[in-house]
Amino acid sequence: MKNVLTIAGSDSSGGAGIQADLKTFSAHGVFGMSVITAVTAQNTQGVFAVQDIDPDIIAKQIDAIFQDIEVDAVKIGMVSQIPTIKIIAEKLKTYAPNKIVVDPVMVSKSGFHLLNPDAEKTLMEELLPLATVVTPNIPEAEVMTKLSIHTIEEMKEAAKAIYQMGAKNVLIKGGHHLEKDSTDILYTGEKFIPFTSPRIETKNTHGTGCTLSSAIASNLGRGLNVEQAIGEAKKYITIAIEHSLAIGKGVGPTHHFYSLYKKAGLLEE
Repeated sequence: MKNVLTIAGSDSSGGAGIQADLKTFSAHGVFGMSVITAVTAQNTQGVFAVQDIDPDIIAKQIDAIFQDIEVDAVKIGMVSQIPTIKIIAEKLKTYAPNKIVVDPVMVSKSGFHLLNPDAEKTLMEELLPLATVVTPNIPEAEVMTKLSIHTIEEMKEAAKAIYQMGAKNVLIKGGHHLEKDSTDILYTGEKFIPFTSPRIETKNTHGTGCTLSSAIASNLGRGLNVEQAIGEAKKYITIAIEHSLAIGKGVGPTHHFYSLYKKAGLLEE
């Protein structure tokens, strides 16, 4: 059994954050562990409040995991405060896991700022140099690079700029494009690799970024290389979105267990 740790915020509605990460880990056959950085009050309609966890408790959660259990990969999601980012970076430098996926969560789909603007620079300086893969979407990449991104070529330029910040591999997600297909661009420092899938017409995409980054971390933890890990994660999230769930009054979640439920005969035809 491979063990994968998520360091992220809690989503009370279960579609994103820690809850989505643990579901994704289970769907990939790895043992999931969590360090909670914040508790949010949210549902499919938006984020209504955030309670940040004290950095000392975050540090103790990380210590408790690493001092007892071998960690094969780490995924970092919502980290909203400068002290939170600094203690996570300090602890990861101490324990030195060799596979880290950083999902730079900045703004929720409803427009709620999950990363304080004054902490953006700290995230880029402290966590990006530790990242095996960093997975910004287009709006996040625009914040990180101060570039305007509308085309594949502009995605590539942004990926180069983020690579210069220290990440070993940069995956810019193309879900915010309006083209027929959804293309993500991986930059390895040497080459660009596109990952393209059909665009699925659904409003129910809550937690897609969390889920994709957790799938990548799961695959890295299982021993796949970066390109393989992203390719398999892209297939997984595409199926999860294709069979997303119309839960709640707003943006519903993806279906983390569709393939497993289908194999188990739990789905009605």
